[in-house]
Amino acid sequence: MAGSSALRAANDIQQPNDLDSWWLPFTANKSFKTNPRMVSRAKDMYYYTPEGKPVIDGTSGLWCCNAGHNRDEIVSAIQTQAQELDFAPGFQYGHPLAFTAASRIAQLAPADLDHVFFCNSGSEAADTALKIALAYWNVKGQGQKTRLIGRERGYHGVGFGGITVGGIVNNRKFFGSLLAGADHLPHTYNREHQAYSKGEPEWGAHLADDLERIVALHDASTIAAVIVEPMAGSTGALPPPKGYLKRLREICDKHDILLVFDEVITGFGRLGYAFAAERYGVVPDMITFAKAVNSGTVPMGGVICRKHIYDAFMSGPDNVVELFHGYTYSGHPLACAATIATLDIYQRENLFERTRAIEARWADAMMSLKGLPNVVDIRTLGLVGAVDLAPNEHGPGKRGYAAIEKGFHDYGLMLRTAMDTIAVAPPLIAEDKHIDEIIDKLGRLIRDVA
Repeated sequence: MAGSSALRAANDIQQPNDLDSWWLPFTANKSFKTNPRMVSRAKDMYYYTPEGKPVIDGTSGLWCCNAGHNRDEIVSAIQTQAQELDFAPGFQYGHPLAFTAASRIAQLAPADLDHVFFCNSGSEAADTALKIALAYWNVKGQGQKTRLIGRERGYHGVGFGGITVGGIVNNRKFFGSLLAGADHLPHTYNREHQAYSKGEPEWGAHLADDLERIVALHDASTIAAVIVEPMAGSTGALPPPKGYLKRLREICDKHDILLVFDEVITGFGRLGYAFAAERYGVVPDMITFAKAVNSGTVPMGGVICRKHIYDAFMSGPDNVVELFHGYTYSGHPLACAATIATLDIYQRENLFERTRAIEARWADAMMSLKGLPNVVDIRTLGLVGAVDLAPNEHGPGKRGYAAIEKGFHDYGLMLRTAMDTIAVAPPLIAEDKHIDEIIDKLGRLIRDVA
């Protein structure tokens, strides 16, 4: 009887009888709760529904499970750490794993990006970077430098700082005037000049020069920082034009403006390097990270700062807090244990280098979808692909939403959409057979929603 009771309890967990209580984020709740897309376990390249149906993960969870799912080494590290040290405060105290994790991350970052400030998500990382930028100019005696520059179609999480510099309209329009004094660069996508690009498009580097217009409008003495994603991810995977990021760095240097790369999506191998900064040969002043730092297993994020930023805060009395910012769970022991185990996998299995090796194969596979009904553009970069579909007669986003529903229920494929753009970004462990499965299912799905 005891065994039967335990089995019933497990089934109750796998098959919830009440979908009303959880208000799902970034989800059409009414539609979802009519026909739920539910997963209950995962391993390597696949999710599994409560009924046991496999669903190939075409999105690395949410751009985060780069090492695949439920890797034994990461699971073991989390379990062991939970038994040894469940929590330790990060305010005025520390624990060894946080210092080890920070050191390992800093070693992967380019140049003198040597100092890591931990938080728990990409949203917190973006807001942390913006606060560090503002505080940096204050301690440098230039407190008038308060203006923050983002980019149209940019995504920097959902904190008030992140949506202020972000440029996705639905993330902004419900929440009032946001923070004062922000401005935005133009986005970098132009279908006429960039359609069906493999990698960085040839056209568009000049769009970085709009920063000069913004400087002329506001004066450099008022501008604290520019924040951009090296590849704009959540808006539908927009690769940077060749030379664009280097040009931004040059203009920021010219006018003494900090440059922040939001690498929450691009960090830890998605573009074939530990960070996109390395791919593009550009050293920003700060890099934000989260998601794949521990393959999505335990919430973790952070900001990597260059030496001159960290050093600017370290000139006061020894007993005084240098930066009045932080989170209860900054550097959480379980998250740090998972991070170290994940970085070990990335290194041991050469997953960053492997992504570079299969990038061309992935790009060719994605481009094989060209010519299917309603496909108007395809973009690839690293192990990322995006397919733009023409809106149907019911309005923008309807075809994209149909793709999510049918992809999961009918084809066993998990994907991401931004309106009518389908984005795919499988775990870095994907083999040829997995790429073939994703492309085959995606092709049939595109025909189905035509």
